[in-house]
Amino acid sequence: MLAAARVCGYGRPSQVGPAAIDSRVMRGPTAPCACAGVQGAYSVADMGAREVHERARDAHDPAREAREPAISLEGVVKRFGEIVAVDGLDLAVAPGVCFGLLGPNGAGKSTTMRMLTAQTLADEGRIAVLGYPLPRASKQARLEMGVVPQLDNLDVELTCRQILTVFARLYRISRGERPAAVQRALELANLSGRADTIVRELSGGMRRRLLVARGLIHRPRLVLLDEPTVGLDPQVRQELWSLIDALRAEGVTVLMSTHYIEEAERLADTVAVMSAGRVIAQGTPAELVRAHAGERVLEIYGPPERLAQVDAQVRASGWSSRRSGPAVAILRAESLDGTAPDGVLRPANLEDAFVALTGQEIE
Repeated sequence: MLAAARVCGYGRPSQVGPAAIDSRVMRGPTAPCACAGVQGAYSVADMGAREVHERARDAHDPAREAREPAISLEGVVKRFGEIVAVDGLDLAVAPGVCFGLLGPNGAGKSTTMRMLTAQTLADEGRIAVLGYPLPRASKQARLEMGVVPQLDNLDVELTCRQILTVFARLYRISRGERPAAVQRALELANLSGRADTIVRELSGGMRRRLLVARGLIHRPRLVLLDEPTVGLDPQVRQELWSLIDALRAEGVTVLMSTHYIEEAERLADTVAVMSAGRVIAQGTPAELVRAHAGERVLEIYGPPERLAQVDAQVRASGWSSRRSGPAVAILRAESLDGTAPDGVLRPANLEDAFVALTGQEIE
């Protein structure tokens, strides 16, 4: 008996049988929900005939795709009671790039990702994804994007092939093209040898790769990755980095929210640093490092008493610094005079720039 996970957002999965899946798929064009579950399959009839016609006409117009951002947020505000999670956010993601969102906990990254899939609705401002205004045309936008959630919401009773087949149907891949689409997704995620293994027997890394394959089954123009490698060991993380690199090489737009600064530095063409619901800096990783940390960093190691003396010297001299593990790191060391303490010189990195911008170590 084929079943599929019925989930919405980050909720708990339940089971629905094939009859329910068939009835949803056969009703017409559908849009799986942002968390890639069955519950979010919607008819797009309520969008209005004119809008559907215009979007269908322009859906894959290369000139149109090059003209407009893949993602656009203008003055977006989201409140939860007295808490302002997103505060006047302006953001534009160009098509075909890997865009990284970095920020400490509570910066508004997850809320922003949820608004892009219309799981959470903005209180103010305008949002457009792939040219579709949200939330009015969110169902059509979801047909053309893939989402890899942070939560593992896979149905543990299904095999890899069964899960991908279900979502191939939900994304309206034709019957004749479905086997090839499933095989392509399996190969992309390096799961061909595990195609008929049930999910509960997969390792954590394999399950993560299956989530990625599920989000790519329909060759989306845009992929949203919410903490794509969280909790994975370094080897599996490297495998997923290679997969994300391959997407970028194919011209797919990738928006990635991550806690791993090395991940953003390694993969992202552009990085936006968020704090208190706003973007406080944006640029290539190299641009952010040069602008906010300089070229070189001087690290001074020693016992607590020695580091306290260095901290006092840094404050008296007006140097920019941060704690870097068991050391004091002085930024822009290339401009220091001869009074700087002895230490170890190293190149500045994105973590230095991040701490300089936010005043916080990323967790």
